[in-house]
Order: sequence, then structure tokens, then C-alpha cells
Amino acid sequence: MVLRRKKIPDVGDLVVATVMKIFDYGAYVKLDEYKDLEAYLPWSEITTRHFKDIREVLRENQKIVAKVIRVDRKKSPPAIDISSKRVRPEEQRNKIIEWKRLQKAHNILELLAQKTGKSIEEIYNEVGWKLEDKYMEIMRGLEEIAMRGVEAALEAGIRKDLAEPLFEIVKKHVEIKKVSITGILSLKTASPDGINRIKEILSTIYQTAIEQLKNEGGKVSIYSVGAPRYRIELEGYEYKTLEKALSISLSKGQEKAMKLQVEFSFERK
Repeated sequence: MVLRRKKIPDVGDLVVATVMKIFDYGAYVKLDEYKDLEAYLPWSEITTRHFKDIREVLRENQKIVAKVIRVDRKKSPPAIDISSKRVRPEEQRNKIIEWKRLQKAHNILELLAQKTGKSIEEIYNEVGWKLEDKYMEIMRGLEEIAMRGVEAALEAGIRKDLAEPLFEIVKKHVEIKKVSITGILSLKTASPDGINRIKEILSTIYQTAIEQLKNEGGKVSIYSVGAPRYRIELEGYEYKTLEKALSISLSKGQEKAMKLQVEFSFERK
């Protein structure tokens, strides 16, 4: 089970549902993200495929991704209709990925609840929703904590007495795979103090890249592969962040090379 901030889905929301009861003209499902709230899947909204028997396309306990097409909030519990045939393939794929991330985040919050003696609802209020507010998604917040430590939790407004045990749990259960980008710099000069000029350019590139990655847990390496060629490697957690850091650092390096009259070129590997 996972928890959602809102208690009832809105029309147009994608939901993960478990088929509970199948009848001749439709099926009743439970909405897994909404404390097993019940919804109805009409025969006409199951699939675009032709079928004679509803059990050809549905089975009990089957997980499906569906779109909410009607919500009657006047009833208690609310009457909700859903459609699985209106879900596009890419929407289904994205929802399944989101669902798996929600489950993983929920499991980690459950471990924190057990460790602190709090209820899961209290942990969502004091930790989960704060991570969602800060990082747009609970699991994304947990990944930030895995990368940057307790500070990422404190930045979200989580109390230190919860942030520290959360980090200990996250270290064991959230693995972030690192990625890297590399390239070859070529720096040429006929100046007598050329070595010092090249060192200054490399230092500018290195310091700029480090500054760009200081909050991302990134790593920067620059070393000679045989003058006048130098390999630069950036390591971190997201290609987009690394590409931006590389672009900015190379721009600064090129500016410095122009001032020092050093020939500058770069080739990606």
C-alpha cells in the first residue's frame, strides 16, 4: 500500500488498480494508491480489442493502469468510474514506473516508522510530504539524501531527529548509479612560460566544474595523456547536470586560453 496526499482521485488522473470482482458488464477494482477506494470499470471502457467474454481480457487480482472518467463526490464513499482503454501505451509505461517508485519510497518510510516508533501516517506528514514539496517526488527526495546526506533532508524541513535515521536507512536501501562523461583537451602554446599558462587554464576548468557540481556529489578529474593533450572526466548522477557543468567549465577555460594566447580545442569521447 502507498499513500497519496489527496484522498480521492480527480477526473483525468491515472491510477493503479487491482481487479476484485468481475461481472458480465464490468468489474469492480480497488485503487491501490487511495487506501483501496473502490471504482467501477465498465465493459465498454476495458479495451479497444474485440472480445466476447469479459474474462478474456480481465482476471481477478490483475493489476491495471486506468484513467478516472467520473467522480461523484456526493456519495459516500464516492462513486468512481475508470477506463483502461483510454490509457495510451506511454502513459501506462510512465505510470508503472511511477508506481514502482512510490512503492519503494513507501517501504523506506515504513522502515523509518518502525525505527522511530511512529505511525506511517505520521512519517508521511513529517517526512514524506516534505520531501514531495521540496523535490516534487518522495523517491526523488530519498535519492537526493542518498547523494548528499542528511543535509538534503534538513533542506526539506525534516527535523534532525528524523533526518539522521532516515539517512541511515537510505544508505542501505537506495543505490544511485553514477554516470560519467569524458573528453580530450588540446592546449598548445609556443610561449616560454607555456606550462604555467596551461596549468592556469586547467585550473580554471577544474575549479569551475567543481563549483558547478558541489551540490551534486560530483567528481572532476583532469590529467595528461601526453602533451599537449589532457583528459577531463566528470562523474555524477545525471548526464544533464554533467553536460551543463562541462559546458560552463570549458567556456571559462576557453576564455582564459584566449587571454593567455593558448590554442584551445576539445573533443568528446
